[in-house]
Amino acid sequence: MNKAQLVEAIADKVGGRQNAADAVDAVLDAIVRAVVAGDRVSVTGFGSFEKVERPARYARNPQTGERVRVKKTSVPRFRAGQGFKDLVSGTKKLPRGGEVSVKKAPKGSLTGGVTAKATTKKAAAKKTTAAKKTAAKKTTAAKTTAAKKTTAAKKTTAAKKATTAKKTTAKKTTAKKASSKRTAPAKKATAKKAPARSSARKSASKRTANR
Repeated sequence: MNKAQLVEAIADKVGGRQNAADAVDAVLDAIVRAVVAGDRVSVTGFGSFEKVERPARYARNPQTGERVRVKKTSVPRFRAGQGFKDLVSGTKKLPRGGEVSVKKAPKGSLTGGVTAKATTKKAAAKKTTAAKKTAAKKTTAAKTTAAKKTTAAKKTTAAKKATTAKKTTAKKTTAKKASSKRTAPAKKATAKKAPARSSARKSASKRTANR
């Protein structure tokens, strides 16, 4: 029986061939994904699917007989359940047509197993993503705050330097004005004294001439 024949076999029980094909695809996909992730899929009365690690070993090529080293690998393994084994061996008889030969899952068991593990993994992935986003936001905020503080400090320092330079320039200008004011009266006094001396010299020369 291949996949198409399996779909035809259950088409009447699930309401049509399309529904049967979707159901088979969904079941097989869920089993494959769970086994690849390392989970064990167990179906009560049927068997279990699991991933098995096969260590590195030496084997022989059946055509040449040459010894070949085989690398370490992982392989899927199916172990039949006891009910399946009993039916195949003939210890138990198959139920009549239309009845399910595999035992029904007990109540409450469908909420656990692979579904619960998958939900747990999704929740853990969401928490990790949220934690990463929060950390990124905190880092960005810290960088922004540091940049603002640095810019403000630079502006304050530049403003202080500019103010100090202005004050120094103003002081120098005031000092120059004061010194120029002091020098001007001194020049005037010197100019006034010069004519007095020349008049004294003239009177002395007159006196000498009269004698």
